[in-house]
Amino acid sequence: MKILVVQDHLRSGGTERQSILLTRAFAAAGHPATLLTFRPGGALAGELAGVTHRALTPFDLHLDWFAPGLRRAVAALAPDVVLCMGRMANCHAGFIQQRFRRVLVVGTMRTGKPLPFLFRRSMRLVRHVVANSHAAKQTLIKMLALPPGKITVIHNSLVFPAAATLERNETLRTKHGAGPGTLVLLCVAMFRTRKNQHELIEIAAGLPADLDWQLWFAGDGDTRSECERLVRARHLGQRVKFLGWQRDPEPLYLAADIAVHTSWSESLSNFIIEAQAHGLPAVVYDAQGISECFLPDETGFVIPPGDRTAFRATVSRLARAAPPERHTRSSRAHIFAAATFDSESHARAYLELFARLMGTAR
Repeated sequence: MKILVVQDHLRSGGTERQSILLTRAFAAAGHPATLLTFRPGGALAGELAGVTHRALTPFDLHLDWFAPGLRRAVAALAPDVVLCMGRMANCHAGFIQQRFRRVLVVGTMRTGKPLPFLFRRSMRLVRHVVANSHAAKQTLIKMLALPPGKITVIHNSLVFPAAATLERNETLRTKHGAGPGTLVLLCVAMFRTRKNQHELIEIAAGLPADLDWQLWFAGDGDTRSECERLVRARHLGQRVKFLGWQRDPEPLYLAADIAVHTSWSESLSNFIIEAQAHGLPAVVYDAQGISECFLPDETGFVIPPGDRTAFRATVSRLARAAPPERHTRSSRAHIFAAATFDSESHARAYLELFARLMGTAR
Protein backbone atom coordinates (compact mmCIF):
# COMPACT_ATOMS: atom_id res chain seq x y z
CA MET A 1 0.00 0.00 0.00
CA LYS A 2 1.15 3.56 -0.69
CA ILE A 3 1.31 5.63 2.50
CA LEU A 4 1.46 9.40 2.85
CA VAL A 5 2.46 10.83 6.24
CA VAL A 6 1.47 14.49 6.65
CA GLN A 7 3.22 16.83 9.10
CA ASP A 8 3.21 20.62 9.02
CA HIS A 9 6.89 21.29 9.84
CA LEU A 10 9.96 19.42 11.06
CA ARG A 11 10.51 21.36 14.28
CA SER A 12 12.35 19.58 17.09
CA GLY A 13 9.34 18.05 18.86
CA GLY A 14 8.44 14.46 19.59
CA THR A 15 5.62 14.24 17.05
CA GLU A 16 7.98 15.33 14.28
CA ARG A 17 10.47 12.63 15.26
CA GLN A 18 7.64 10.09 15.23
CA SER A 19 6.62 11.20 11.73
CA ILE A 20 10.12 10.58 10.38
CA LEU A 21 10.44 7.28 12.26
CA LEU A 22 7.13 5.94 10.94
CA THR A 23 7.74 7.01 7.35
CA ARG A 24 11.11 5.24 7.40
CA ALA A 25 9.61 2.13 9.03
CA PHE A 26 6.75 1.88 6.53
CA ALA A 27 9.21 2.05 3.63
CA ALA A 28 11.48 -0.54 5.27
CA ALA A 29 8.46 -2.86 5.49
CA GLY A 30 8.04 -2.65 1.72
CA HIS A 31 5.36 0.04 1.48
CA PRO A 32 6.12 3.13 -0.65
CA ALA A 33 5.96 5.96 1.90
CA THR A 34 6.32 9.72 1.57
CA LEU A 35 6.58 12.35 4.28
CA LEU A 36 4.76 15.51 3.17
CA THR A 37 5.36 18.74 5.11
CA PHE A 38 3.69 22.11 4.67
CA ARG A 39 6.97 23.97 5.23
CA PRO A 40 10.52 23.09 4.15
CA GLY A 41 13.49 22.89 6.50
CA GLY A 42 13.22 22.70 10.25
CA ALA A 43 15.42 21.42 13.06
CA LEU A 44 14.92 17.80 12.01
CA ALA A 45 15.46 18.32 8.28
CA GLY A 46 18.90 16.79 8.66
CA GLU A 47 17.35 13.53 9.90
CA LEU A 48 15.68 12.68 6.58
CA ALA A 49 18.34 10.33 5.22
CA GLY A 50 16.56 7.44 3.53
CA VAL A 51 13.15 9.13 3.78
CA THR A 52 11.19 10.26 0.72
CA HIS A 53 10.19 13.81 1.56
CA ARG A 54 8.26 16.55 -0.18
CA ALA A 55 7.44 20.08 1.00
CA LEU A 56 4.49 22.09 -0.28
CA THR A 57 6.48 25.33 -0.59
CA PRO A 58 10.06 25.91 -1.82
CA PHE A 59 10.79 28.37 0.99
CA ASP A 60 9.56 28.77 4.56
CA LEU A 61 6.76 31.29 4.98
CA HIS A 62 6.68 30.62 8.77
CA LEU A 63 2.92 30.06 8.64
CA ASP A 64 2.03 26.92 10.57
CA TRP A 65 -1.48 26.46 9.22
CA PHE A 66 -0.77 27.37 5.58
CA ALA A 67 -0.85 24.33 3.28
CA PRO A 68 -0.97 25.61 -0.30
CA GLY A 69 -1.50 22.89 -2.88
CA LEU A 70 -2.12 20.17 -0.29
CA ARG A 71 -4.97 18.58 -2.22
CA ARG A 72 -3.04 18.72 -5.49
CA ALA A 73 -0.08 17.04 -3.79
CA VAL A 74 -2.29 14.27 -2.39
CA ALA A 75 -3.82 13.73 -5.84
CA ALA A 76 -0.40 13.55 -7.48
CA LEU A 77 0.99 11.11 -4.92
CA ALA A 78 -2.17 8.96 -5.08
CA PRO A 79 -1.77 7.25 -1.68
CA ASP A 80 -3.92 4.43 -0.37
CA VAL A 81 -3.48 5.74 3.18
CA VAL A 82 -2.97 9.24 4.55
CA LEU A 83 -1.73 9.44 8.13
CA CYS A 84 -1.95 12.95 9.60
CA MET A 85 0.45 13.77 12.44
CA GLY A 86 0.26 16.76 14.79
CA ARG A 87 -2.52 19.27 15.41
CA MET A 88 -1.99 21.36 12.28
CA ALA A 89 -1.89 18.46 9.84
CA ASN A 90 -4.95 16.98 11.54
CA CYS A 91 -6.86 20.21 11.01
CA HIS A 92 -6.62 19.43 7.28
CA ALA A 93 -7.41 15.72 7.63
CA GLY A 94 -11.17 16.17 7.35
CA PHE A 95 -10.83 18.15 4.11
CA ILE A 96 -8.57 15.44 2.67
CA GLN A 97 -11.10 12.73 3.58
CA GLN A 98 -13.97 14.68 2.02
CA ARG A 99 -12.02 15.27 -1.20
CA PHE A 100 -10.60 11.75 -1.47
CA ARG A 101 -13.37 9.51 -0.23
CA ARG A 102 -11.79 6.27 -1.42
CA VAL A 103 -8.55 7.00 0.45
CA LEU A 104 -8.14 5.81 4.02
CA VAL A 105 -7.42 8.96 6.02
CA VAL A 106 -6.31 8.31 9.60
CA GLY A 107 -6.14 11.15 12.08
CA THR A 108 -4.05 11.11 15.25
CA MET A 109 -4.60 12.40 18.76
CA ARG A 110 -1.19 13.04 20.32
CA THR A 111 -1.57 16.31 22.18
CA GLY A 112 -2.76 17.67 25.49
CA LYS A 113 -3.29 21.14 24.04
CA PRO A 114 -6.77 22.60 23.43
CA LEU A 115 -8.27 21.15 20.27
CA PRO A 116 -9.13 23.72 17.55
CA PHE A 117 -12.49 23.53 15.79
CA LEU A 118 -10.97 22.16 12.58
CA PHE A 119 -9.17 19.44 14.53
CA ARG A 120 -12.41 18.38 16.21
CA ARG A 121 -14.19 18.45 12.85
CA SER A 122 -11.51 16.27 11.29
CA MET A 123 -11.72 13.65 14.02
CA ARG A 124 -15.38 13.20 13.14
CA LEU A 125 -14.79 13.04 9.39
CA VAL A 126 -11.73 10.80 9.04
CA ARG A 127 -12.15 7.06 8.74
CA HIS A 128 -10.21 6.26 11.90
CA VAL A 129 -8.17 7.88 14.68
CA VAL A 130 -4.99 6.67 16.39
CA ALA A 131 -4.50 7.96 19.95
CA ASN A 132 -1.04 7.67 21.45
CA SER A 133 -2.36 6.98 24.95
CA HIS A 134 -5.45 5.47 26.52
CA ALA A 135 -6.01 8.80 28.26
CA ALA A 136 -6.04 10.57 24.88
CA LYS A 137 -8.60 8.05 23.64
CA GLN A 138 -10.86 8.82 26.59
CA THR A 139 -10.54 12.54 25.84
CA LEU A 140 -11.80 11.93 22.29
CA ILE A 141 -14.69 9.83 23.55
CA LYS A 142 -15.75 12.32 26.20
CA MET A 143 -15.09 15.56 24.32
CA LEU A 144 -16.14 14.59 20.79
CA ALA A 145 -18.43 11.63 21.49
CA LEU A 146 -16.46 9.47 19.07
CA PRO A 147 -17.37 5.80 19.19
CA PRO A 148 -14.65 3.75 20.94
CA GLY A 149 -14.40 1.46 17.91
CA LYS A 150 -13.21 4.36 15.77
CA ILE A 151 -10.14 4.88 17.95
CA THR A 152 -7.08 2.65 18.26
CA VAL A 153 -4.36 3.24 20.85
CA ILE A 154 -0.79 2.92 19.58
CA HIS A 155 1.80 4.41 21.88
CA ASN A 156 4.74 6.48 20.66
CA SER A 157 7.83 4.56 19.62
CA LEU A 158 11.30 4.84 21.07
CA VAL A 159 13.34 7.03 18.75
CA PHE A 160 16.54 6.36 20.72
CA PRO A 161 16.34 2.76 21.99
CA ALA A 162 18.97 2.05 24.61
CA ALA A 163 21.60 -0.63 24.36
CA ALA A 164 21.09 -3.83 26.33
CA THR A 165 23.78 -2.76 28.78
CA LEU A 166 23.52 0.76 30.20
CA GLU A 167 26.89 2.32 30.93
CA ARG A 168 27.00 5.53 32.93
CA ASN A 169 28.45 8.47 30.99
CA GLU A 170 30.98 9.79 33.49
CA THR A 171 32.78 11.86 30.85
CA LEU A 172 29.74 14.06 30.25
CA ARG A 173 29.08 14.40 33.96
CA THR A 174 32.64 15.57 34.53
CA LYS A 175 32.38 18.02 31.63
CA HIS A 176 29.47 19.75 33.38
CA GLY A 177 31.02 19.67 36.83
CA ALA A 178 28.99 16.81 38.29
CA GLY A 179 30.96 14.69 40.74
CA PRO A 180 30.39 11.01 41.57
CA GLY A 181 27.88 11.95 44.27
CA THR A 182 26.08 14.69 42.34
CA LEU A 183 22.39 14.05 41.63
CA VAL A 184 21.74 15.02 37.99
CA LEU A 185 18.13 15.86 37.20
CA LEU A 186 17.30 15.90 33.48
CA CYS A 187 14.51 17.51 31.44
CA VAL A 188 14.49 17.12 27.65
CA ALA A 189 11.76 19.27 26.11
CA MET A 190 11.18 22.32 23.96
CA PHE A 191 10.94 25.52 25.97
CA ARG A 192 7.26 26.36 25.75
CA THR A 193 4.86 27.76 28.31
CA ARG A 194 3.02 24.46 28.63
CA LYS A 195 6.25 22.57 29.32
CA ASN A 196 6.55 24.64 32.51
CA GLN A 197 10.34 24.48 32.95
CA HIS A 198 10.33 27.44 35.31
CA GLU A 199 8.50 25.24 37.84
CA LEU A 200 11.38 22.75 37.79
CA ILE A 201 13.80 25.56 38.58
CA GLU A 202 11.73 26.62 41.59
CA ILE A 203 11.43 23.02 42.77
CA ALA A 204 15.16 22.40 42.46
CA ALA A 205 15.96 25.65 44.29
CA GLY A 206 14.17 24.30 47.35
CA LEU A 207 15.84 20.87 47.49
CA PRO A 208 17.50 19.99 50.82
CA ALA A 209 20.68 21.97 51.48
CA ASP A 210 22.73 18.82 52.01
CA LEU A 211 21.82 17.40 48.59
CA ASP A 212 24.44 17.91 45.87
CA TRP A 213 22.39 18.37 42.69
CA GLN A 214 22.38 19.74 39.16
CA LEU A 215 19.44 20.35 36.82
CA TRP A 216 20.10 19.88 33.09
CA PHE A 217 17.77 21.26 30.42
CA ALA A 218 18.05 20.03 26.84
CA GLY A 219 16.01 22.01 24.31
CA ASP A 220 15.34 25.47 22.95
CA GLY A 221 12.27 27.61 22.50
CA ASP A 222 10.37 30.75 23.37
CA THR A 223 10.57 30.51 27.17
CA ARG A 224 14.25 29.61 27.49
CA SER A 225 15.38 33.21 28.07
CA GLU A 226 12.75 33.62 30.79
CA CYS A 227 14.04 30.50 32.53
CA GLU A 228 17.63 31.72 32.24
CA ARG A 229 16.63 34.97 33.93
CA LEU A 230 14.98 33.02 36.73
CA VAL A 231 18.17 30.97 37.26
CA ARG A 232 20.19 34.17 37.57
CA ALA A 233 17.67 35.66 39.96
CA ARG A 234 17.82 32.54 42.14
CA HIS A 235 21.65 32.43 41.97
CA LEU A 236 21.63 28.90 40.55
CA GLY A 237 24.04 29.44 37.68
CA GLN A 238 26.45 26.71 38.84
CA ARG A 239 23.70 24.15 39.30
CA VAL A 240 21.35 24.65 36.33
CA LYS A 241 22.70 23.86 32.85
CA PHE A 242 21.05 24.94 29.58
CA LEU A 243 22.43 22.52 27.00
CA GLY A 244 20.37 23.57 23.98
CA TRP A 245 18.68 21.32 21.46
CA GLN A 246 20.27 17.89 21.15
CA ARG A 247 20.10 15.95 17.91
CA ASP A 248 20.72 12.79 19.93
CA PRO A 249 19.99 13.12 23.68
CA GLU A 250 21.11 9.57 24.52
CA PRO A 251 24.42 10.69 26.15
CA LEU A 252 22.37 12.88 28.51
CA TYR A 253 20.15 9.97 29.53
CA LEU A 254 23.24 7.90 30.33
CA ALA A 255 24.73 10.72 32.41
CA ALA A 256 21.63 11.66 34.43
CA ASP A 257 20.07 10.09 37.52
CA ILE A 258 16.40 11.12 37.46
CA ALA A 259 14.09 12.37 34.70
CA VAL A 260 11.93 15.28 35.86
CA HIS A 261 8.97 16.87 34.08
CA THR A 262 6.43 19.48 35.22
CA SER A 263 4.54 19.90 31.96
CA TRP A 264 0.83 20.53 32.34
CA SER A 265 -0.07 19.55 28.78
CA GLU A 266 0.88 16.12 27.44
CA SER A 267 -0.57 13.15 25.67
CA LEU A 268 2.35 10.76 25.99
CA SER A 269 5.79 12.14 26.80
CA ASN A 270 8.50 11.02 24.37
CA PHE A 271 11.10 12.33 26.82
CA ILE A 272 9.87 10.15 29.67
CA ILE A 273 9.65 6.94 27.63
CA GLU A 274 13.17 7.54 26.30
CA ALA A 275 14.43 8.21 29.82
CA GLN A 276 12.80 5.00 31.06
CA ALA A 277 14.44 3.03 28.26
CA HIS A 278 17.78 4.28 29.56
CA GLY A 279 16.98 3.25 33.11
CA LEU A 280 16.07 6.64 34.59
CA PRO A 281 13.29 6.79 37.18
CA ALA A 282 10.87 9.65 36.57
CA VAL A 283 9.23 12.23 38.82
CA VAL A 284 6.50 14.14 36.98
CA TYR A 285 3.49 16.35 37.45
CA ASP A 286 0.24 14.67 36.51
CA ALA A 287 -0.87 15.27 32.91
CA GLN A 288 -2.88 13.41 30.30
CA GLY A 289 -1.28 10.04 29.53
CA ILE A 290 1.82 10.64 31.64
CA SER A 291 1.27 7.61 33.89
CA GLU A 292 1.33 5.35 30.80
CA CYS A 293 5.01 6.21 30.29
CA PHE A 294 6.23 4.11 33.25
CA LEU A 295 5.24 1.69 35.99
CA PRO A 296 3.49 4.02 38.49
CA ASP A 297 5.03 4.13 41.97
CA GLU A 298 7.74 1.75 40.79
CA THR A 299 9.73 3.29 37.94
CA GLY A 300 7.90 6.61 37.87
CA PHE A 301 6.06 8.83 40.34
CA VAL A 302 3.14 11.13 39.56
CA ILE A 303 2.84 14.29 41.66
CA PRO A 304 -0.25 16.53 41.79
CA PRO A 305 0.50 19.71 39.79
CA GLY A 306 1.76 22.48 42.02
CA ASP A 307 2.74 20.23 44.94
CA ARG A 308 6.40 21.23 45.08
CA THR A 309 6.87 19.75 48.54
CA ALA A 310 5.83 16.27 47.38
CA PHE A 311 7.96 16.60 44.26
CA ARG A 312 11.06 17.49 46.27
CA ALA A 313 10.39 14.72 48.80
CA THR A 314 10.15 12.13 46.03
CA VAL A 315 13.34 13.34 44.35
CA SER A 316 15.15 13.28 47.70
CA ARG A 317 13.92 9.77 48.48
CA LEU A 318 15.14 8.47 45.13
CA ALA A 319 18.47 10.24 45.57
CA ARG A 320 19.05 8.61 48.96
CA ALA A 321 17.93 5.11 47.95
CA ALA A 322 20.37 2.25 48.49
CA PRO A 323 22.30 1.05 45.40
CA PRO A 324 20.40 -2.29 45.10
CA GLU A 325 17.07 -0.43 45.06
CA ARG A 326 18.38 1.98 42.42
CA HIS A 327 19.62 -0.89 40.27
CA THR A 328 16.32 -2.78 40.49
CA ARG A 329 14.29 0.31 39.61
CA SER A 330 16.59 1.16 36.68
CA SER A 331 16.42 -2.38 35.32
CA ARG A 332 12.63 -2.48 35.59
CA ALA A 333 12.31 0.87 33.77
CA HIS A 334 14.58 -0.31 30.96
CA ILE A 335 12.74 -3.59 30.47
CA PHE A 336 9.30 -1.95 30.63
CA ALA A 337 10.11 0.75 28.07
CA ALA A 338 11.88 -1.58 25.66
CA ALA A 339 8.86 -3.91 25.62
CA THR A 340 6.11 -1.28 25.64
CA PHE A 341 7.46 1.27 23.16
CA ASP A 342 9.32 -0.91 20.66
CA SER A 343 9.42 0.89 17.29
CA GLU A 344 9.18 -2.22 15.11
CA SER A 345 6.06 -3.54 16.83
CA HIS A 346 4.43 -0.11 16.72
CA ALA A 347 5.07 0.32 12.98
CA ARG A 348 3.65 -3.15 12.48
CA ALA A 349 0.57 -2.17 14.52
CA TYR A 350 -0.03 0.78 12.19
CA LEU A 351 0.35 -1.39 9.09
CA GLU A 352 -1.98 -4.05 10.47
CA LEU A 353 -4.53 -1.35 11.30
CA PHE A 354 -4.32 0.12 7.80
CA ALA A 355 -4.74 -3.32 6.21
CA ARG A 356 -7.72 -4.14 8.41
CA LEU A 357 -9.45 -0.83 7.72
CA MET A 358 -8.86 -1.07 3.98
CA GLY A 359 -10.18 -4.62 3.98
CA THR A 360 -13.24 -3.51 5.93
CA ALA A 361 -13.81 -0.63 3.51
CA ARG A 362 -13.77 -3.00 0.57
